[in-house]
Amino acid sequence: MEPRNNTQMSEFLLLGFSEDLKLQPLLFGLFLSMYLVTVLGNLLIILATISDSHLHTPMYFFLSILSFVDICFTSTSIPKMLVNIQTQSKVITYSGCITQMYFLLFFAGLDDFLLAVMAYDRFVAICHPLHYTVIMNPRLCMLMVLVSSIISALHSLLQSLMMLRLSFCTDMEIPHFFCELNQAIHRACSDTFLNDLVIYFAAVLLAIGPLTGILYSYSKIVSSIRAISSAQGKYKAFSTCASHLSVVSLFYCTCIGVYLSSAVTQNSRPTATASVMYMVVTPMLNPFIYSLRNKDIKSALKSLLGRETLKVPIVLRLKKCP
Repeated sequence: MEPRNNTQMSEFLLLGFSEDLKLQPLLFGLFLSMYLVTVLGNLLIILATISDSHLHTPMYFFLSILSFVDICFTSTSIPKMLVNIQTQSKVITYSGCITQMYFLLFFAGLDDFLLAVMAYDRFVAICHPLHYTVIMNPRLCMLMVLVSSIISALHSLLQSLMMLRLSFCTDMEIPHFFCELNQAIHRACSDTFLNDLVIYFAAVLLAIGPLTGILYSYSKIVSSIRAISSAQGKYKAFSTCASHLSVVSLFYCTCIGVYLSSAVTQNSRPTATASVMYMVVTPMLNPFIYSLRNKDIKSALKSLLGRETLKVPIVLRLKKCP
């Protein structure tokens, strides 16, 4: 059969995790719970950093941006999957798939860059504490976020445009719960060599680049901490970057796990299951990591939640007044 371009009218089928109807209510409840916890946890981090003036520093500014990006990242895929489970439909339109793919790549790339920016922030705070406020000024912080956003947006746009050049015939089934770039590309019946080349080249630049920056920052941080004479000073210095180091480890370990699972097995279902780790679990755990290991965030959350609980009895008393 001659390949013909059906991209303007075609639909993809997201096969998800399982076709067993008995498992669908369980999957719906599980992912709805994880999604709500992710949104609520990251939203609390954002509100805590905004409401507490003590947290108006570069470190917590980047943390609030990271929390916002995590909410957006999960919101690009999980709501659509929940709708598909509820309606027992696996269909996503071609335009919907391209749109979802664009925002997934954008927020994933921005997440990666933000982790590198946060590592640089910790490097300046520990290695150059006297010049921290001068170096990490508001203008530089905004500039780093802006540059990260522009690079991520250009990368997402490039991959989306490369997807548009492909022709699709009859194999429209994507063995995933979202429009995963590599899986979608290999549903095409036209040559995908150029697309694969762009994917690998971009992966090297956008993954290895930030990771190199993170490793360099932490190598300098470790050297500076080792030079501190007192044990208490070492602990205090390390505690300021422990939460970030935990998040970085979780992010990159899950990404490497997904890559290895896709390389080892030809079955895409295990890859889809492994993708849940960085798509849902990592954004869900980030607020817990930062709130459990950070006294400032704990204090801000207690103050925030304390104010909200105090508002309830006051409102009730006002309603009782004649």
